[in-house]
Amino acid sequence: MKTTKPILFATFAFAAALCTMASAQTNPGTVETRIPAVITGGHTTDPRDHGRPVVLVASALGVAPEVFRDAFSRVKPAPAGERPDPAQVQLNKQTLLASLGPYGITNDRLDEVSNFYRYNGRDGGIWRHTPATVAATVRNGVVTGFTIVNAGAGYTSAPDISVPGQPGLKVKVTLSFGPDFASNGSLKEIQLADGQP
Repeated sequence: MKTTKPILFATFAFAAALCTMASAQTNPGTVETRIPAVITGGHTTDPRDHGRPVVLVASALGVAPEVFRDAFSRVKPAPAGERPDPAQVQLNKQTLLASLGPYGITNDRLDEVSNFYRYNGRDGGIWRHTPATVAATVRNGVVTGFTIVNAGAGYTSAPDISVPGQPGLKVKVTLSFGPDFASNGSLKEIQLADGQP
């Protein structure tokens, strides 16, 4: 991993330089550059889930969020700030498996996914995630597109993407969900919103 980042950024910088050179050669007077976009947010949860990243948990388990919500509605979690009773924890597990077992979810997989996305929100933290990195292509001062350098992971909602010097820019972000923790809740596509130049 220590040698991957320098190579990645060096390759990216080189590719960006080639794009700028090619543009200048084919379109005299055109200036095209790539600059880092600013990514914020993307960790909003459904109000019904009380801060739980259900979309990530459900996707990792291979079921729809509605299926997991229905299963979880049958358990009795410990009140906020209280230590869970071991007997109740076991009963909750049995209840979840009774609902999720028909979908092929085993006890081991339920534990693995639950432990991966477990977090303590009282200290302001969130579940495990990997920040994405995105580059904006700017041609003659106007953003014309985006390149996803690192798709990240752990996003539950579309993050806000802005570009320095481009106030009012509107983009549409599409996320990808699946059973792989490394790509669950990752950026799939970024497009300029309708009405952008």
